[in-house]
Amino acid sequence: LVEGLRDALRSRGHVVDIVSLPYRWQPHQHLLDSILAWRMIDLNEVDGVPVDLVIATKFPSYFVTHRRKIVWLVHQHRQAYDWYGGNFSDFVNTAEDRGIRDALIQADTAALHEAQALYAISANVARRAKRYNFVDCTPLAPPSAYTDLLTHTAYGDYILSDARLDAAKRIDLLIDAVAQMTVPFRFVLTSTGPERDRLTERIARYGLGDRITLRGFVPTAELMTLYAGARAVYYAPFDEDYGFTTIQAMRARKAVVTTSDAGGTLEFVRDGHNGIVCDPSAARIAIALDRLASDPLEAARLGGHGPETVDHITWEHVCSTLLNTAAKG
Repeated sequence: LVEGLRDALRSRGHVVDIVSLPYRWQPHQHLLDSILAWRMIDLNEVDGVPVDLVIATKFPSYFVTHRRKIVWLVHQHRQAYDWYGGNFSDFVNTAEDRGIRDALIQADTAALHEAQALYAISANVARRAKRYNFVDCTPLAPPSAYTDLLTHTAYGDYILSDARLDAAKRIDLLIDAVAQMTVPFRFVLTSTGPERDRLTERIARYGLGDRITLRGFVPTAELMTLYAGARAVYYAPFDEDYGFTTIQAMRARKAVVTTSDAGGTLEFVRDGHNGIVCDPSAARIAIALDRLASDPLEAARLGGHGPETVDHITWEHVCSTLLNTAAKG
């Protein structure tokens, strides 16, 4: 996302650089250290040259010091926010962790209120910022880096998942659903992540090794080929911030199978129009997958509505929105 924004702004004649710092979140005190590190960076001037605008994105970059700062919020440290107290958070109920969490949220709130303007990559991210930090962010969706590469060739004999193998992406739920399907369809899973070994064991336990393939990382060209030839795409993370997989699938004319608690994905998927939205249970997902596995015409009907859903998401729109806001400041 950041590199895409840089390139889009450069193509419009602007001089743009990316500023980044190493980031550690364990032990949790390092989160506060990162806030301080960013706060100590004053970008009003670099090498004697004034800097006209800073666009901050994810935590903790929006703590940077600048007279004209716009925040395009990608995400905050969710372990301290909506994930706190659940399985996806590494914060525990100790006085130290509670104190760090409170300090982090308080600091976030102050930093976000400093911004000249606030945008978020999705309505879901904007809602969280409103809930926890009392700020209003305007949703501004980013395009995929693959927008111009995604095509459609066929509604083939496999369903694709390119989500990271991470607990929050709930690939385990997909595997459980495949075990309950009545149609013996193939699934191709790309990407890597910390859950790979556990998911491999789960596939073996169900005896699904001939139907579910874990491909790991694949080059861009191969990934585009997989999108182009897939019957559909499965993407059902828990309360996703945005979900590039969703807009990539739709660009490639593929129906998206997702769940009613998938967060940002639901800003694009309309049940029965361009995808299937079901309850987050293996049984319900299995029914949805069977529907598309058994009926390529239904997959084509749903997938055909994908491009019209996402064609408005362009760098031209993002850049003009951010720059017009800056010009008003």
